Amino acid sequence: MTDTTRKLATIVALDVAGYSARTEADEARTTAEVAALRKVIEAIAAKHGGRVFNTAGDGFMLEFGSSLSAVEAAAELASKCEPKVRVGVHLGDVVVQPNGDLLGHGVNVAARLMARSEPGGALVSGAVRQSIRGPVAERLVSRGSMQLDKMAEIIEAFAFGVSANSTVAVPKPVALAMPEKPSIAVLPFSDMTGAKDQDYFTEGMLVEIVTALSAFPSLFVIAHAASLSLRGDTRSHTLIARELGVRYILTGSVRKSGDRVRISVELLDEGERTPIWTQRFDGTLEDVFALQDTVANAVASQIEPSIQAAEVRRATQRPTADPGAYDLYLRGLHAQWSNYDSESLLKAIECFDQAIERDPDFALAHAHVSNAHINMYITSHADHPDEALRKAKESAQRAERLGSNDAEVLAFAAYSLFQCGANIAVVDAMFDRALALNPGSSVVRYCSGWFYLNAGRPEAARAEFEIGLRLDPRSPFWGLLTAGLGISHFYLRRFADALPLLQPMLQTPLPDVGNCLIASCLGHLGRREEARTAVERLAPLSPKDEHWLGFHRDPAFRELINEGLALAAGDSASR
Repeated sequence: MTDTTRKLATIVALDVAGYSARTEADEARTTAEVAALRKVIEAIAAKHGGRVFNTAGDGFMLEFGSSLSAVEAAAELASKCEPKVRVGVHLGDVVVQPNGDLLGHGVNVAARLMARSEPGGALVSGAVRQSIRGPVAERLVSRGSMQLDKMAEIIEAFAFGVSANSTVAVPKPVALAMPEKPSIAVLPFSDMTGAKDQDYFTEGMLVEIVTALSAFPSLFVIAHAASLSLRGDTRSHTLIARELGVRYILTGSVRKSGDRVRISVELLDEGERTPIWTQRFDGTLEDVFALQDTVANAVASQIEPSIQAAEVRRATQRPTADPGAYDLYLRGLHAQWSNYDSESLLKAIECFDQAIERDPDFALAHAHVSNAHINMYITSHADHPDEALRKAKESAQRAERLGSNDAEVLAFAAYSLFQCGANIAVVDAMFDRALALNPGSSVVRYCSGWFYLNAGRPEAARAEFEIGLRLDPRSPFWGLLTAGLGISHFYLRRFADALPLLQPMLQTPLPDVGNCLIASCLGHLGRREEARTAVERLAPLSPKDEHWLGFHRDPAFRELINEGLALAAGDSASR
């Protein structure tokens, strides 16, 4: 009887995705592909200091002495292997056989993780994640706890995502109910040109397609801001679809050469995990709008055959007849969305003004330059506040006249006019028109939510913010949407619900107002010690903060804040 040799090893298990179906379709070709793939796998394993210790059909087992090397190899295997493979990585105890084969629990866990992975993806166990550091570790994003097949234990699994140091954060997936309507997310298009300054063009293409699709009440469309936040995400389309709670994914690429444009698109069904439609569109910058119409029309016809082509054409009307003006408009959006600092807002205003100079009837440019002036005013970046308000009001009025049938134009114009002191009934009517035109627009929901809140209608505001967050679960404006929802709950005296939602307000341009609301909330909840500590941290509200609070037309809102602060301070004094 021989002694059992055990050791700790990092195991990488992988197999070919869809191997059985491939073999059934073409056994000879599949056998040749797997034979060629073995050479690729052995080369990648050797490169990272590992070895292949077992194979069976389309399955491969690899051993590494270093967990970091194993994870690096797993990432390379998942991205480079063709046909696509599924990969699982685990650090655990194994039994060494005389022939060099490895058995035991460590091997079994790696194999079970592989079985739960997606084609072209890898799952890494918590034991591996805890043993490594550095950039590779930062790319590993938790996929939550999993109970693996035929195993009693539950482990945490990680998959490759965006680096923690990236400006695009990948949160843990949230279980979202699948909408009853056909649902779709448009992922960021790849810019095949390779020019770093062309992101604005691919972003603009995505925004236009999302806007076109979201105009249809029969579709549930994830907002463009959520889509843009996924740029650089290396996870499988299936995982992204599940995280966003959609059935369909539209992905593609844009290639520009001179004035020529080629757009390639692919529509994926999350349930089938295979493309259900692909197409290529060629044209010039002069007819880029017609290309967008064609792409939107084709996508809609695949998802909802009953949608009439006329509805698509109406949803994708050209915002301007001048491609040069449109290019400047996209650059302005890119600047405005990048940051709310003075430099970015001034750059946005410059681009929008130039677009309007080329096309004075460009309604969206008027709407967005109005919003940029308002943001300069609210964030105290304007050197001449009264002048900023005047320009915002004039641009908003012009936008409304030119874009009376465009939901986004009406939403931004209404928001700006409200901030300029317009009559509530007038603004209310504009938002009603915008919501009727495009109920699937998260931009409209965002703007209307803040209007309803400031107008003293917190229940309507709460509903708008909740719909906006569902339409746009990864929005870069998530903090403002969540803060608005928190203020709505506070206004409705649902203080326990409001408190956690108010925290993101500390990261907005109004952190002192956020602290004030949190302290008041704690006072209303009777959490005396926490409330008193919060009150002690409060700084005097600046004129900017008082100005913002002044937009709440219902005096009961400020009274509710003061009541909570008095309770927090432990006396009847008001702030």
